[in-house]
Amino acid sequence: MNPEQLDIYDVTIVGGGPAGMYAAFYSGLRAMRTKLIEAKMELGGFMRTYPEKLIWDVGGIEPVRCEKLIESLERQARTFDPTLIFGQEIADMERREDNILVLTSRTGELHYTRTVLLCAGRGMTHIQKLDIQGASRYELTNLHYTITDYSRFRDKHVLISGGGNAAVDWANELADVARQVTVVHRRHEFGGHEQPVEQMRAVCKVMTPYSLTRLYGAGERIEHVELVHTGTGEALQADVDEVVVSHGYDRDFGNLTSWELHGGDYGVTVDAQMRTSEPGVFGAGDFITYDSKVRLIAGAFNDAVLAVNSAKKYLDPGAAKMAGVSSHNPRFLEKNKKINQRSKS
Repeated sequence: MNPEQLDIYDVTIVGGGPAGMYAAFYSGLRAMRTKLIEAKMELGGFMRTYPEKLIWDVGGIEPVRCEKLIESLERQARTFDPTLIFGQEIADMERREDNILVLTSRTGELHYTRTVLLCAGRGMTHIQKLDIQGASRYELTNLHYTITDYSRFRDKHVLISGGGNAAVDWANELADVARQVTVVHRRHEFGGHEQPVEQMRAVCKVMTPYSLTRLYGAGERIEHVELVHTGTGEALQADVDEVVVSHGYDRDFGNLTSWELHGGDYGVTVDAQMRTSEPGVFGAGDFITYDSKVRLIAGAFNDAVLAVNSAKKYLDPGAAKMAGVSSHNPRFLEKNKKINQRSKS
């Protein structure tokens, strides 16, 4: 089939997390015909796992619930009307003789594009569940792997097992809601950022190094748990109302890491311009690694800008290195008029 007969995009973004959504906006700003493909049926990526979490570290935005940030990012992503494809997991990529890249989904759909931007984030994540006999019976009652509604923990004793950022953040936010929050972690050191860890130690009961080893319940609810000191083996029991397990996620990138792209233990490696080892293929967000990588939502935005700029230069070496600033970018002229008219009415 001739290229003229194909529906070819300038850039196809694989993944609809924060990096993918911002890349969809910024590539539209650069007048690139854009397609975004998301394996799930909604945008947001890994951010969907903690909708109630307060996000503090996005520049210029006051603390906001994650679900609200997702909504804002999605509206921004749709600014220049990119094509959005949901429910397709990309499994293969081939390069035609005419240099057009062909992406194939697991269900056989073909997508034609001049460049690819990989924003797969943490891939298809799977919660690391509690490896304790009988734990699954409590999953519909008071054993939780994520938190979507803080109100259900009001005035209760909540035990949180875990030591990463999510466990620390949940502990701090539940401290204002629950009667008591106890955090158990198998090591003395926590993986979260320093300030939230200090706050947690001040407002929660912290037990380290302890592991959650047994659950005791009546019917389908946990009533108390067994905790074991990982150094001495000493066991103790504690009454609880709710148990939250935050032991991380298993990552599944499908076939993306088998595309002969240079990579390490996590995703693919890019250079300072977000270029992978394959010409025309770029990356942004948590899926990529480079020396100064910042694994924050704010870092994903910067990655997306650099990747889109590189894709634009790949397609048109004479193009500007970056888009004009929004205050005088012609792409916003009509949109600014409409906004100004609404504000005056």
